[in-house]
Amino acid sequence: MEGKPPRPKLLVVDDNPADLRVITETLKGEYKIDTALNGEEALILAATDPLPDLILLDVMMPKIDGYEVCARLKSNVKTRNIPVIFLTALSEDEDEARGLALGAADFITKPFRPGLVRARVRNHLELKLHRDHLDYLVKERTRELLPAHQPAIKGSPLPAEYRDPETGGHIFRTQNYVRSLAEHLKNHPDFISFLNDDVIDKLYRSAPLHDIGKVCIPDNILLKTGKLTDEEFMIVKKHARRGYDAIERASQELGRNTFLQIAMEMAYTHHEKWDGSGYPSGLKGEQIPVSGRLMALADVYDALISRRVYKPPMRHQAAVAIINEVKGIHFDPRVVDAFLELEGKFKLIALEFADFDEERAALSD
Repeated sequence: MEGKPPRPKLLVVDDNPADLRVITETLKGEYKIDTALNGEEALILAATDPLPDLILLDVMMPKIDGYEVCARLKSNVKTRNIPVIFLTALSEDEDEARGLALGAADFITKPFRPGLVRARVRNHLELKLHRDHLDYLVKERTRELLPAHQPAIKGSPLPAEYRDPETGGHIFRTQNYVRSLAEHLKNHPDFISFLNDDVIDKLYRSAPLHDIGKVCIPDNILLKTGKLTDEEFMIVKKHARRGYDAIERASQELGRNTFLQIAMEMAYTHHEKWDGSGYPSGLKGEQIPVSGRLMALADVYDALISRRVYKPPMRHQAAVAIINEVKGIHFDPRVVDAFLELEGKFKLIALEFADFDEERAALSD
């Protein structure tokens, strides 16, 4: 029989013993709790293995206040990813803004309400669990995509497949669509200064990370057969930012000279639209990085010709017509022109990496 998973570890920091006692009494039983009465002690305990999963930190303390402690935690590579919830009697907006700017996850105001404390701690630990899982998947996929491991990628399961059955062939198809578009455009006068063989290789290796943020989307939304509600769509849209953040954290460990810089751009901007109506930032035209523009078209084409839980696959020519209709609206017109010249190659790529017979049949019509 498997043992129970270890209880999450909390560090509670407050110079007032009475407040410290209230918090520990509220949370005891569910968590392993360390306590500190000042900032100096907190910084030592925060960096002691095993690291805390979450820190509850008083703002108003002598010598080193909570803001300074938080700033030091976030500047330390060992502790910067530990969520910090401030405990404070302050209520001014500028105090909260200052804490959030330093990287705090949340604020809990005094006097404490036990139910609220438990809920906030539980929610932020769950968010950290999702983020840690996402970070693990990004690092695993990145290792598979580094040049020394590139030949093995097709034969190994990629992490996002464990959560989204649509992403198996989707990864390989979009990877090849993007490379085909980039190769075709590399001598175009508007792209020649950016697209070269090294950049194209990085685009190819970045593509499998473009939707990694979907790992954090609940299955009941990600795999929903009906239309998403506005609230559900807002949750889906968060995957672009979450993917960017996770890749950025990986790049800090693996080095910024890897392909991950382009992967960050691609993950964050592949849902932007040429006319500015996309997300998450509403970028328009040339504001959208080339990586995002290429993946935008590759991603939409593949969504159209693939089977989804909510729709059958579309015929190739119908997908081509739709993409042409939104030239200059959804997509960079020059990228659409390249696609129209390459559409036969796109169809062959789609057939080679099709996931289902239903998709092959639609492409063969």
